[in-house]
Amino acid sequence: MTFVVGVDFGTLSARALVVDARDGTELGTAVFAYPHAVMTPEPQWALQDPDDYVAALRSAVPAALAAAGIDPGDVAGIATDFTASSPLPTSADGTPLSRVLPERPHAYVKLWKHHAAQRQADRVNALAQERGEPWLARYGGRISSEWAVAKALQVLDEDPELYALADRWIEAADWITWQLCGHETRNAALAGYKAIHQDDAYPSPDYLRALDERFADLPSKLDGPLLPLGARAGTLTPQAAAWTGLRPGIAVAVGNVDAHVTAPAARAVDPGQLLMIMGTSTCHVMNAERLAEVPGMCGVVRDGVVPGLYGYEAGQTGVGDCFGWLVDLTGGEHERLSALAAAQDVGAHGLLALDWLNGNRSVLVDHELSGVVVGLTLATRAEDLYRALVEATAFGTRVILDAFADAGLPAGELMAAGGLIQNPFVMQVYADVTRMPLHVIGSEQGPALGAAMHAAVAAGLHRDIRAASAAMGTLVRDAFVPDERRADAYDALYARYVRLHDHFGRGGDDVMHQLREARPRELAHG
Repeated sequence: MTFVVGVDFGTLSARALVVDARDGTELGTAVFAYPHAVMTPEPQWALQDPDDYVAALRSAVPAALAAAGIDPGDVAGIATDFTASSPLPTSADGTPLSRVLPERPHAYVKLWKHHAAQRQADRVNALAQERGEPWLARYGGRISSEWAVAKALQVLDEDPELYALADRWIEAADWITWQLCGHETRNAALAGYKAIHQDDAYPSPDYLRALDERFADLPSKLDGPLLPLGARAGTLTPQAAAWTGLRPGIAVAVGNVDAHVTAPAARAVDPGQLLMIMGTSTCHVMNAERLAEVPGMCGVVRDGVVPGLYGYEAGQTGVGDCFGWLVDLTGGEHERLSALAAAQDVGAHGLLALDWLNGNRSVLVDHELSGVVVGLTLATRAEDLYRALVEATAFGTRVILDAFADAGLPAGELMAAGGLIQNPFVMQVYADVTRMPLHVIGSEQGPALGAAMHAAVAAGLHRDIRAASAAMGTLVRDAFVPDERRADAYDALYARYVRLHDHFGRGGDDVMHQLREARPRELAHG
């Protein structure tokens, strides 16, 4: 039994991948688009139906096995990864409340990009700062509205009856593992990043009670067996085996985060190697030997990405989504706009943009910020805007790199994975803006490959995730090298970007929040 299966649950679809655990050879893959996609009943909302995830197991895994042409009896283990934080309320036996109360929006999964809990996040942060809660520094001084605690508080505020009915508040990553092995487990690292589990505890009942008397029971809804990365959550149940076409009794690994599993797939497991997982959004993951406070980070957790190191996470909530927005708006095509934009010299379009079309995750941690483009004229073309947005996202990444460096944790190497690595124009801009060579993952299925590596560890085919990474990971070094002339020109533009960033993001002008408050609901739906 030398084969393993990784299933990557993304924003719009799930992808299953069959891998040879000996050397990482990818044998077969299949994709399943979620029938309900992303549901947006209100502005800033993003919901999913958990039954779509089970449907993905029924469809994608058997199809990937068929594509691989292997005997299912030769598969030793299965593992999954998920977007996060994407929590859902369930009963004590794991039944999603969306099955019981389908008419109640709060009964569904709150996808990672559900940003309607910003006001709750503001309350979480203000009270934590007032009380001097020690865990706040582990999140760069601000908890995001994307994280599980803010989303749970939103449920309590807006549908207290449903909050009371929820016995469990569980990440989709942990819930799907529950469906595979038949009992509840939780990824200890995921709890650390998304549910404020630090130093073996969730926020204290006193703190939670101060937020709302009814919120003191949140830890009881989060409390489940916390297992480390690569651990065996259990074995595949007969029911899940029937869904997937696999044999019952094989190893099921603890659920994990899509960005975190991609790090070993890209061989980014050593201190100072910063990995960008670039798609609709970008997640930045880096390991370090010491604990430091990095303002505006999403979180730092011991053993969070690989054992023995502190795993740091930062991110940008809109990257590929920003480019896609412009393509949809103009009726253009990514390939054509990329080619036209690539032909321009740095600064030739005369534009400077802020990349906050979906808010800011790092370093400002404010999802009610919005985008800006400075320098528009009647001569501005679609490709000018496209290049300006690509540059803005690269500048946003450089802000994050600077924050790490200022905290004494400079990135020595820059790796990239995700769908955007297939766009050479975008990758070259990032190399030029950051002045760092980009090493690119050699697989188009980074998260699914990383999940398969954790399946291999859980099945005992590799002793730990470092060994799995060495055997199964793949990386193309120096895939994109910075051009000094363009890098010099970008230094000047970046300085202007930082001034614009700080003016609108650090209190110079609160116009973005005021405009959002005044926006009619029908316009906010888009």
